[in-house]
Amino acid sequence: MALGTATVAYELRFDSGRTCLDLLATTHPVERLDSVTVLCAWITRAGLVPDGTPLTHADASWLVGFRELRGRVGQLVPGGLAPEGRPYDVALARVNEIARAAPPAPRAVPGEDGALVRELAGPPACEALLGAVARDVVELLTDPVARAGLRQCEGDNCPIVYLDTSRGRRRRWCSSEVCGNRERVARHRRRAALARA
Repeated sequence: MALGTATVAYELRFDSGRTCLDLLATTHPVERLDSVTVLCAWITRAGLVPDGTPLTHADASWLVGFRELRGRVGQLVPGGLAPEGRPYDVALARVNEIARAAPPAPRAVPGEDGALVRELAGPPACEALLGAVARDVVELLTDPVARAGLRQCEGDNCPIVYLDTSRGRRRRWCSSEVCGNRERVARHRRRAALARA
């Protein structure tokens, strides 16, 4: 898609098990963060800001920042699967630098029904949101249990990395509904072709 075209909301995926991995998934099968509007939708749906948080101050520099961080995550996370011989130092230094930014400050306020709801103390800065995602990267890479659960989807041509938290750690696909369904359909077609032959 060309820069500035809107990605349909359902095309944004949040099934990888970590915010940083969900950011990484925005490259497949095409660029998902193709506009500031879509980036703002991703930020909200990823839970970086509460629903209804105005992000009208976001601009094209936010796209640049999130895409850069996503690239660094891509350099580091596959290394969690196969660490030998991968150049981490530049990517890791940049992620650590981004993680130094304080995340947006939340506060509890009474909602319309009187129950406490979360909102931010002020408009979030891009650096604060990037910092929250970079901290998630640091937590993932420094947690041996989480790192051991990193898997790459077994679907055809699917590069998505996810955190396998399934019982017995037997999850094979980034999404049972997407890649898993494709695999089941392909398996059915192969069996049907063999039966006809």
